[in-house]
Amino acid sequence: MAENNQSYTSIPADKFRPATQHDHIAEREQIAGESLNFLQDSWRRLKKNKIAILSLIVLIIVVILAVLAPVIAPADPNVQNVQFANIPPKIPGLENFAWFDGKSSVAGTEIDQYAANNVPEGVYYYLGTDALGRDLLSRILYGTRVSLFIGLMAALFNLLIGVPYGIIAGWNGGRIDNIMMRFLEILSGVPNLVIVILMLLVLEPGIMSIIIALAITEWISMARVVRAQTMKIKNQEYILAARSLGEAAWKIAFRHILPNLSGIIIIQTVFSIPSAIFFEAFLSFIGLGIPAPNASLGTLINDGYKTFRFLPHLMWYPAGVICIVMIAFNMLANGLRDALDPKTND
Repeated sequence: MAENNQSYTSIPADKFRPATQHDHIAEREQIAGESLNFLQDSWRRLKKNKIAILSLIVLIIVVILAVLAPVIAPADPNVQNVQFANIPPKIPGLENFAWFDGKSSVAGTEIDQYAANNVPEGVYYYLGTDALGRDLLSRILYGTRVSLFIGLMAALFNLLIGVPYGIIAGWNGGRIDNIMMRFLEILSGVPNLVIVILMLLVLEPGIMSIIIALAITEWISMARVVRAQTMKIKNQEYILAARSLGEAAWKIAFRHILPNLSGIIIIQTVFSIPSAIFFEAFLSFIGLGIPAPNASLGTLINDGYKTFRFLPHLMWYPAGVICIVMIAFNMLANGLRDALDPKTND
């Protein structure tokens, strides 16, 4: 035993020192991990929501296809070729599938429409053509572009009109808030459809009429939400401290109120985009939207439902696109709501 004890090397006493408070703090910070700001923490929570991430990827793809429509569209969306009217879809390599073989049933007999209409060899219409021989894929790409533009304008109005209006009303309160809210009630009492019809008395049907209608009423919900949150935040201690130090109201709004409202603003903005897309599609469907020959998803659905029993592809494809876009926006907005405002996540 004595020989074994002598084999150990003794550690000098000066290598030891008592733990300090700094050591305990450093250890706790190391255990806690890297500190994250609001956006980083929100992105971390959003990445855990697989449906929201998938929706974001789908929307990115749709936006890229819409932006690059002039480059990737196989044909001019407005060029008519009546000789090739109402041709069903045909995709190389997928001819064995009924929906992509270029055939249609006429009086119970299956006919190859490409051969019957003398379509040149090697020419394919991936989503078919409409009653005027226009390529449906090209029209869907350009129509998606128009619908997304309408949604973007709605989001812009929410940010440029709704947010400042709500902050001003909530910050001032009293008589100013009362007057501003009564004005909102008057605007919200007028349906968007009535505004668009009134616009038609001055302007021609088109994007401008829809944008004016959105500019008048689309931002009302955003203004109400921002006002309510501003009235809640303005009584917080840090706001009272900034006011007691003589900081200007606009500086308080930019430095303190807006950062704390960023989550709810982002959520409301994303939710407003599919609402505006549906509004444009509804107007185009009833004939008050985008005029011919230009296309939007609403006008394509309006054209397709008339011959749905005989040529279902003319309605299924644009309807499928608008469904995918609206579902993706809503799923992304739900994911952003859970990530930016975890208190609302049940």
